[in-house]
Amino acid sequence: MLDCIKILEKYYSRGSELYNLLIAHSQQVANFALEIAHRNPQLNIDCDFVFEAAMLHDIGVFKTHAPSIHCVGDMPYICHGIIGREILEAEGLPRHALVCEHHTGSGLTIDEIIAQELPLPHRDMLPSTIEEKLVCYADKFFSKSRIAPAKPLEKVQADMARFGEASLNRFNELTALFNGQ
Repeated sequence: MLDCIKILEKYYSRGSELYNLLIAHSQQVANFALEIAHRNPQLNIDCDFVFEAAMLHDIGVFKTHAPSIHCVGDMPYICHGIIGREILEAEGLPRHALVCEHHTGSGLTIDEIIAQELPLPHRDMLPSTIEEKLVCYADKFFSKSRIAPAKPLEKVQADMARFGEASLNRFNELTALFNGQ
């Protein structure tokens, strides 16, 4: 199993506010994802990979400008997934890298990226494997701005609806997949 903390500490100072927030958020996402995986043995989820990917999915946030969560970089926050992909590809972790890129919202299509003029490469960034889908889904229940219990499903759905019907529909498909609905 990967030493995710060791990887994160290459980019984050142990004990800093951002480090503490990132570790707490990532652990919440990882634990929730594993809980969902254990409730769904029929999905044959690679739990070791899900744990690692959940711990590393936000590795790129430090290069973004999001002062409310102690990020003082110069890139727009929405770029943290593609930044994370670059970092993890350089670390020799291409599968983990795709989780970083594909976890934003409920994923992003090339059409959404173009229509919203997002500062992202023009390509689909949708979770495709069961593990990518699970980390993407679990992440939506936890805020990085404050560590708190999981948001209720209805709150997450309302959050996703703000990004459009397609985003909400993709999230609801993930809800059905992981909750057997």
